[in-house]
Amino acid sequence: MATYQNIFTQVQVKAAPEMGVPHLDGSEGRLPFTGYSYWMGKIGQAQLGPIYLGWLGVISLAFGGMALFIIGMNFAAQVNWSPQAFMREFFWLSLDPPGPEYGFSPFVPLEKGGWFIMTGAFLTISVLCWWARTYYRAKALGMGMHIPWAFASAIWLFLVLGFIRPMLLGSWAEAVPYGIFSHLDWTNNFSLVYGNLFYNPFHALSIVFLYGSALLFAMHGATILALGRYGGEREIEQITDRGTAAERGALYWRWVMGFNASFESIHRWAWWFAVLVTLTGGIGILLTGTVVDNWYIWAQEHYYAPTGENYDVSDAVAGASGQGK
Repeated sequence: MATYQNIFTQVQVKAAPEMGVPHLDGSEGRLPFTGYSYWMGKIGQAQLGPIYLGWLGVISLAFGGMALFIIGMNFAAQVNWSPQAFMREFFWLSLDPPGPEYGFSPFVPLEKGGWFIMTGAFLTISVLCWWARTYYRAKALGMGMHIPWAFASAIWLFLVLGFIRPMLLGSWAEAVPYGIFSHLDWTNNFSLVYGNLFYNPFHALSIVFLYGSALLFAMHGATILALGRYGGEREIEQITDRGTAAERGALYWRWVMGFNASFESIHRWAWWFAVLVTLTGGIGILLTGTVVDNWYIWAQEHYYAPTGENYDVSDAVAGASGQGK
C-alpha cells in the first residue's frame, strides 16, 4: 500500500502495447510506432504511441512547420546569421507586424511586415486543421465534443489577438508580434495605451478563471493521488458504481469546505473554468480600442475605479518623490 504514497509512480507495468479501440468512421489505421519512456512513466502512462496523423495532422504540422521556419529565418537574419548571437539574443528577437501606414492590407512588402502576415496565415491554417483533427478523432472514437470546444475557446483568443481585432481596427500594427520579450512588451504597452487593463472587467474574469482553474485542477489531482490506495484513479468505475475512494474523497471535502464535487462534476467545474479563461479574455481584448478607449475612465464612469474628487493622490505623489512626511 505504501507504493502509492508518493507523488511519483513507483511501479511501472510494461506489457504488449495497447493499440486502442477500433475507429468508428472507417479511417485508416494507426501507425504502430510504440515505445516506453521511463521518465514519463514516473508521472503517468509510460507507453508512447501508437501514432495517428491523417491528412489533417499532416497539413497542420506542415503549415505549422513553415510558420516556425519563417520566424526562425527572420530571427537569424536579424543577427546576421550568427548562431552564437541567435542563441544569445533569442529572447529579444521579434517578427513584428506591419506598421500603421499599411493599414490592414494583405499586400505588404516582406521586409516591412509581409513575413508576419504570411506567418500568421500559415499558423492559423495549422491551428484550424489541428482543431478539425481533434473533432474528427473524437468522433471516430465515439467521444463527446468537449475537447474540440475547449480548444476552440483557446483559438478564439488566438484569432482575436492576431486577426479579428486588427481587422476591426483596420491595422495590422495592432497584432501581437512573434517573439518572447516583444510579446510581453506588447502586453505592457497595450495596458498602458488603453488606460490599465486591470480595469477591464473581462480581464478580471479571465484572471479569476485562470487562478480558479489552477486551484481546481490541483485539488482534483491531489484528491485522486491521495485516493490511489483505494483505486481512486479508476474514476469511471467510481462514477458509475461509487466505491470507497469516492466516498472518502466526498467526505474529506465536506469536512474541509462544506460541500464536495462528485467524481464526474469536478471535471465539469474544471472544464468550464479553463474554457472561460480564454473566452472572457478574448472578449476583453476585443472590446479594447473598439468599444472602450480607456478602461480607467470607463471604470470611473461605472463606479469601478476611484474618481478624482474621491481620491487625492497628492500624498502618494509626495511620498514617491521623497517629500512625504
